Amino acid sequence: MSDTSPHAFVSSDEIRTRFSSAMSEMYRKEVPQYGTLIELVADINAQTLQAQPALMEQMQRSGELPRLGVERHGAIRVGTAAELSMLRRLFAIMGMEPVGYYDLSVAGVPVHSTAFRPVGDAALLANPFRVFTSLLRLDLIADEALRAEAAAILARRSIFTERVLALIAQAEAAGGLTDAQADEFVREALETFRWHSESTVDGATYEALHKAHRLVADVVCFKGPHINHLTPRTLDIDAAQAAMPARGMDAKDVVEGPPRRDCPILLRQTSFKALKEAVHFAGGASHAGSHTARFGEIEQRGVALTRKGRALYDQLLAQVRDMGNAGSAAPDYGQRLAQAFQSFPDTHEQLRSQALAFYRYALTDEGRAQSGGAADGTDLQEWLERGWVRAEPIIYEDFLPVSAAGIFQSNLGGEEQKQYAAHAAQQAFEADLGARVHDEIALYEAAQQRSIDQVRAALLGPALRGPVMAAL
Repeated sequence: MSDTSPHAFVSSDEIRTRFSSAMSEMYRKEVPQYGTLIELVADINAQTLQAQPALMEQMQRSGELPRLGVERHGAIRVGTAAELSMLRRLFAIMGMEPVGYYDLSVAGVPVHSTAFRPVGDAALLANPFRVFTSLLRLDLIADEALRAEAAAILARRSIFTERVLALIAQAEAAGGLTDAQADEFVREALETFRWHSESTVDGATYEALHKAHRLVADVVCFKGPHINHLTPRTLDIDAAQAAMPARGMDAKDVVEGPPRRDCPILLRQTSFKALKEAVHFAGGASHAGSHTARFGEIEQRGVALTRKGRALYDQLLAQVRDMGNAGSAAPDYGQRLAQAFQSFPDTHEQLRSQALAFYRYALTDEGRAQSGGAADGTDLQEWLERGWVRAEPIIYEDFLPVSAAGIFQSNLGGEEQKQYAAHAAQQAFEADLGARVHDEIALYEAAQQRSIDQVRAALLGPALRGPVMAAL
């Protein structure tokens, strides 16, 4: 009789690491340029850390350095509420929860999305694998007959293997998976994300859906929601962007997100453009064509911003857009962006003291010498000034709707309808998902507060109570 006690179960962090590694290996085989991208990012990161020893020290101290080489995010697009809901259950086995709601329809992309990722401090350090998951908005297809046909096509497919469904149910009932079951789960789950060069529809149907929107064709016309990109994290995205052409990659024109700064904030992204891949349509061997969807992306992550910081970020971004209507494709967009963001403080002390960004607080060696209740005062700022406590930036783990839309559009072509009616449908999305999504800023607030509470308990002792001012 096999041991099914909780002690025999593999941790969700370990399953996530196994899955992300298997996904990366699969995608490297499917899209060879992705392997080139990984090598480029590794080279840039090594050069950056060598040139910036203070950055290396900070990342070692905060625990960020070990996760850098394995950090990835992927993206998939599904077609039905049932597919989305089952993905939520699949990702839960790997300790990944839905965080944030993104309505990309306002940028002319007919989807709304969430990001499945770990949410705890330790889990993020172990492996911060994320999957940006989009649900097709069939209601945004104007042609009623085409909309009905797309729905019927989606209703006929099953994107999960029978075995992975059984393993999900078993894990939910038993509370986990054994080592052998975890390996089987990874193998079976990977099939959902695999590329299939055979379309499930004939060429005429594909063309009709493609005409409605390229992304609609990508979601509806294939056996499953093939992973459409995987993204390593770089420490210098501008250097990576400049180096991509020499490695044979057709880089998009601009980096999406905030401008280059001394203190990176939120998220910056770029990619090599989607590849044209051979596809066989239903109806015989002669029905060959091509499809363009999969690409390679690079990201640089900075400190997470508070609600006040996000409000300033959004305000400055709106100013840039008001200078012209061409968006990030405009020739002078970079200059306009840099000009507007001169108003955004660019030192960690300014960001912290003005409550614009989140920080994780920890005792220094001097602070540990004061632990156990020997410290006086309850003011965090005073402890920082005395050198008892240090503040480390909390890395932004999520996405930016405008940047995501910019990446999508650059890889889908520019002929689609650019603007749908702005309509945030978060409640409908959560109903389809079968759960509420986390408020990402609340997660950062909680992480910061946990660190303050730990510092306070160490310096003042458990017997003392009362608020600690975070100078925020």
